[in-house]
Amino acid sequence: MALQPVNRRSVPEDVFEQIVTEVLSGQMQPGEALPSERRLAEVLGVSRPAVREALKRLTAAGLVDVRQGDATTVRDFRRHAGLDLLPRLLIRAGELDLTVVRSILETRLHNGPKIAQLAAERRGPQLAEPLREAIDALTAEQDAVAQQRHALTFWDHVVDGADSIAFRLMYNTLRATYEPALPALAAVMADEVGRPQAYRELADAITAGDPARAEHAARNLLEPATLALLSALNDLEDPR
Repeated sequence: MALQPVNRRSVPEDVFEQIVTEVLSGQMQPGEALPSERRLAEVLGVSRPAVREALKRLTAAGLVDVRQGDATTVRDFRRHAGLDLLPRLLIRAGELDLTVVRSILETRLHNGPKIAQLAAERRGPQLAEPLREAIDALTAEQDAVAQQRHALTFWDHVVDGADSIAFRLMYNTLRATYEPALPALAAVMADEVGRPQAYRELADAITAGDPARAEHAARNLLEPATLALLSALNDLEDPR
């Protein structure tokens, strides 16, 4: 382990961050036992209560297993962690993890049409005004990053219409992960956010309560940019 003494301004948070980094980097492997609370406190230069609080957070995040009277062991985050871990996985050691980027894009393309379908089934007519306002704002906007934000607002309403807490929480996490990259994605997303008519077709299908048409329109909207990004990722991984 490469644990370091922590900044006392936020001791449990710093302990938590250091151990998360070790787990996600593979320095701590699933099944590996962590040092005792006493030893962690000594190595990190903090109090045992601070270590205990950090371990509670790590347990809640699905990263460690704390058993009374036994060693605290690392869990396989791929099996036990939740979506809240996604932003941490996207960038590790200052590098973008392309496999995580790919999974986000695949999820976007898979979930978007289904969410649109559900919105048409459950809340179609109620979405007419917010969707229209989002499209009008998108159409009037010239800045590429701001256009993406208007597109996210459009999808925010669609997700609300789907009335699925699972899709809502998933969307929240994906959006939080995606938003910091908006400036970098401006060029490749320009075609998608520059097609207000495609958004109108999707909005019309949803508000008409036509699930099949909504699913088709969502796929037509999302597929070109998503496939272009996936192709670019393949080129980055295999630059031959």
